[in-house]
Amino acid sequence: MAVAAAVRAADSDPEPQRPARGGQQGGLGRFIGYRLVAGLGTLVFVLLFNFFLFRMLPGDPAARYRAVKSISPADLAKIRDELTAPLPQQFVAYLKDPLALDGISSWKGQPVWDLVQGRAWPTLVLLGATTIVAVVIGVWIGIKAGWNRGSRFDKVSTAVTLLFYATPEFWLGLLLILLFSTGIGFFPGIFPSGGVIDSGIDPLSFEGITSIADHTVLPAVALAAVYLAEYSLIMRASMVDELGQDYLMTARAKGMMDHMVRRRHAVPNASLPTITLIFLNIGFIIGGAITVETVFSYPGLGLLTFEAVSEQDYVLMQALFLVFTMSVIVFNIIADIVIAVIDPRIRT
Repeated sequence: MAVAAAVRAADSDPEPQRPARGGQQGGLGRFIGYRLVAGLGTLVFVLLFNFFLFRMLPGDPAARYRAVKSISPADLAKIRDELTAPLPQQFVAYLKDPLALDGISSWKGQPVWDLVQGRAWPTLVLLGATTIVAVVIGVWIGIKAGWNRGSRFDKVSTAVTLLFYATPEFWLGLLLILLFSTGIGFFPGIFPSGGVIDSGIDPLSFEGITSIADHTVLPAVALAAVYLAEYSLIMRASMVDELGQDYLMTARAKGMMDHMVRRRHAVPNASLPTITLIFLNIGFIIGGAITVETVFSYPGLGLLTFEAVSEQDYVLMQALFLVFTMSVIVFNIIADIVIAVIDPRIRT
């Protein structure tokens, strides 16, 4: 009786008036403009914080350039004048071009931007592989476990994902090296434990692409295992929240098959928190792969950060901090815009 009444009510209710398309586009445009302005304000704060943070560290940063043989005495004197100038004068010079990243590394004696640019592509390869694996597997597990709550698959997958979620990334990386790189027992050592490509190989050739993929498997698995567990748990919780909603009962009462109810109604509404988390994690992975890249000696931005901290290269640390924070801000804005496009309620 209740189901029949719900069906009659759904069929008899007049169709709600939809706002004009121009109004919807205007609302989305205002929302995007607001998020861009808010992101710009956050970026300004980060630029100011980035300037003062590394100048509060103890020691003489100019003294570390003396051991760099590739820097001429004239350039060394210029660097010392810049680093020992009064703080207001340094701040004015910084504000003129805060995104230039044209400083000289005291560790390598090379322009900072050249170092960052050379280490960016391995991190982007690792980021792409990690994101694809984590999203596809994690979201699929979360949908199936949440839709079949209490089933054997739900219990086993939830226990496994909780285990991976609680596992430190560096420890999982060491375990993967022990099992699949060094080899132990019946586990053969089939993957390399360091680097991103074999020496003397063109990265754009088929052999180079195969070598890059071979070196990326273990660090990508170590990162993806943790993130897919997070996506799975969030997606499962969202699916469980949607199970008791009235619109699902109405869709079933109209004769829609169960898998169609899940695909057309439950999944789109339950995926909003997961989509937000995916975009936010993309920004964090760029700067958060420090431990994994260090364990696998993977020459990306994470390992470069570890090396910059170890060598106390203040100029390089400042550039990396700026790159990482900008990536988080950019993907945060993208996440908000994507959610606003999917769900118009977010715009208000």
